Amino acid sequence: MTYALASGLQQAVFQHLSADPAVSAALGSDLFDALPSGTLPQLYAVLGSEEVVDRSDASAAGARHRFTISVFTSSAGFSLAKEAAGAICDALIDAALVLPRGHLVGLWFERATAQRLEAGGRSITLMFAARVDDS
Repeated sequence: MTYALASGLQQAVFQHLSADPAVSAALGSDLFDALPSGTLPQLYAVLGSEEVVDRSDASAAGARHRFTISVFTSSAGFSLAKEAAGAICDALIDAALVLPRGHLVGLWFERATAQRLEAGGRSITLMFAARVDDS
């Protein structure tokens, strides 16, 4: 197993989403790897946590990366957040991401959780799984 592909996978996911027309239409440039300081936009998405497990085999070192992308809105309803989350899913499912090292075997949607926030806004956390090989 190697964790060496994690940074490249994250960069590829971020670049792919940033370049996707539907994601850009939903979020504009408000897709973040780390939250900016100051006032947050009304609607934005953040790349989140990651869990990695070994999936090496006889042919190559590999890993399964489970990662989250969360969509947040200060709106009282889920509509805008669901549209953005849907665009993110459409952009990533079966995406042919090019990694700087190794290669992506596949990328799948696993689940989503929608929540009302105490401050009145909404959030949707999407979980994806990616299988990478270091070959």
